[in-house]
Amino acid sequence: MEAKKIQPEKITLREFRLVKGLIDSPFDFKVSEIKSFDFKVDFKTGFNMEEDLIKADFIINVSTISNEPVTEATCVYHFVFLFHVVSLSEHTSLAEDQSIDWNPYLANAIASITYSTSRGILISRFQGTVMKDFILPVVDPNSLWSQQPALPKV
Repeated sequence: MEAKKIQPEKITLREFRLVKGLIDSPFDFKVSEIKSFDFKVDFKTGFNMEEDLIKADFIINVSTISNEPVTEATCVYHFVFLFHVVSLSEHTSLAEDQSIDWNPYLANAIASITYSTSRGILISRFQGTVMKDFILPVVDPNSLWSQQPALPKV
């Protein structure tokens, strides 16, 4: 597929949903004992070529790492973003195994918007909680695509 630059105005965020938002913190957990955080991000996409839609699922699991041996605080958040891309078929092609070959500019844009929006939402959601000092680090959005399985249809 030829990599054509995508015009940002052709991408519209149609819908956002907070599917899951859970922070689990034992009553006797001490925020002052947190020395760091461990986290794992899961990013998956699906598509509907007929309607020019891309669905992006962003799931993050965070746990504290404390100085004292305690039951750590954990959280899981699952966000779903639904994007409309004008003439999506011009920027993607469907392989026989139902996987999709993405224009790298479109892939970067979808990953960037999903990750950075999720990052901002998490900063807001974590205020006043045991996770208040966790900030999702800045990453290369292209790295999110390395874990992509064959893509389901939306």
